[in-house]
Amino acid sequence: MPRPSDWLSRREPAVFLISGLLALAFVIFGAVFTDAARYVLEDVLLAGITDNFDWLMIGAVAALIVFCFYLIIGPHGGIRLGPPDSRPDYSYLSWFAMLFSAGMGIGLVFYGVAEPVVHFAEAPRTAPETPQAAQDAMVLVFHHWGLGPWAVYAVIGLALAYFGFRHGLPLRVRSALYPVFGERIHGTVGHAVDILSVLGTLFGVATSLGLGVLQVNAALSYVGGVPQSPLVQVALIAVITVMATLSVASGLDKGIRILSQANLILGALLLVFIAVAGPTVLLVAAYLENIGAYIGEAVPTMFWSGTYSHSAEIDTWLSSWTLFYWAWWISWSPFVGMFIARISRGRTIREFVSGVLIVPALLSFLWFTVLGNTALEMELRNRADLIGETFADPSYSFALFALLEQLPLSTVTSALAGLIVVFFFVTSSDSGSFVIDIITTGGNTEPPTASRVFWALLEGGIAAVLLLAGGLSALRAGALTTGLPFTVVLLLVMVGLWKALGEERRGQNVVREADRETDGPPREEHQDGNESRQEGGAPAGAADREGSP
Repeated sequence: MPRPSDWLSRREPAVFLISGLLALAFVIFGAVFTDAARYVLEDVLLAGITDNFDWLMIGAVAALIVFCFYLIIGPHGGIRLGPPDSRPDYSYLSWFAMLFSAGMGIGLVFYGVAEPVVHFAEAPRTAPETPQAAQDAMVLVFHHWGLGPWAVYAVIGLALAYFGFRHGLPLRVRSALYPVFGERIHGTVGHAVDILSVLGTLFGVATSLGLGVLQVNAALSYVGGVPQSPLVQVALIAVITVMATLSVASGLDKGIRILSQANLILGALLLVFIAVAGPTVLLVAAYLENIGAYIGEAVPTMFWSGTYSHSAEIDTWLSSWTLFYWAWWISWSPFVGMFIARISRGRTIREFVSGVLIVPALLSFLWFTVLGNTALEMELRNRADLIGETFADPSYSFALFALLEQLPLSTVTSALAGLIVVFFFVTSSDSGSFVIDIITTGGNTEPPTASRVFWALLEGGIAAVLLLAGGLSALRAGALTTGLPFTVVLLLVMVGLWKALGEERRGQNVVREADRETDGPPREEHQDGNESRQEGGAPAGAADREGSP
């Protein structure tokens, strides 16, 4: 147990103190001046970012997608993420399972029914509530949950793995900027990047936690008649944050691992149940057709910003959906990128980018097809009024339960869905706190428990403030506010990675020997057949932690 005087010395003081104080200041300001916080979040930040920087976020995500395909087909694909003779720590099956666990989070449960139904009813690009609107709704859902988010995660994850495992730099975002800023990454520039990483992760996790609590409240309302209100939601945040904090403080990674595995199994059971109880044959055909429609519309949809619509409704729609999602994924990218990097040592760049970009996206498409097309089929056949049920709550938190109500065992499955969200809340908070602590301790993969508890409490506090300051719109504003500045960082990461790969191909030194850090990822090798394994592999329990919204 370190002495109190040693506690601060074990971390990057500037990163820890500045990011912690900024987050605390936001919590205090939002709790004391709730109306002012609502005005700043919604009328100043949300409106300002949407009106002036939508092009930047849309263009950035499109650029990252194009860069990923360049990495797959380009001359750098055979480079290994580690020494030339290194081999992957995990089989393809285990690796793919962990990639999906990184993307399977609260967001999929929350929006699985709500988003297709809302796009069907609002139909920004076609006549609403028609078969064409149903197909376009699924194209838009796939757009938001497909190549875009996974390109964001692939680029930052690849940069972390490349500079960490191949060139010996610490496993931090600042390391990916070495080709751009050189030795300055060890000073003010690096501190600023790490602070943005911490704040982005804090607000990204808090946004997910806020959505999760909205849905837990909806589940309790359906199953037990508990009223839906901000006070109930804040109370739920307090209770579940205590659960998450206890899991952090216990240090029982085995327990977290079991909880995460159980959550994935429960999610799979819910998916299979809906597929079997719903229009099974139609869902198989819809999955293939949805993918085909998404591929056919990928380029125009990727760059769509509503320029020629001259419509306030389209601008609002883009702000509420596409821009929110892009900011959300970007704010989460340090978290998910670090997780993906740590399980990918020994992969080639081509393997890494292909696997990260395609496999989790296809599994997410399956989830949305089963839930979304089941709901849309009920609407098109006039078997249920899911639109009315969805829009009855401005946060859309009741949409999933409105669908389950149309299927057998609705009370049991609704309770199961609420339990899944609670589990995701706990594991996401624990994992988010873990990654933030790695950043604030200069890459230490065994950060102290006390500061993990501190970050877990802050995540809950931020989620509560965002809900009190405006609910879903405030959650979106929080994600946009932290996602926008990190968009610039992510573009610089892409430039740095492109520059470093070019230097390596030309036989130049990517990183000076003097700049290699000893606090980077562990390097001890253990030979096991034809595979070499990094000591410790992924962070304890990380193989089963959910990393993304």
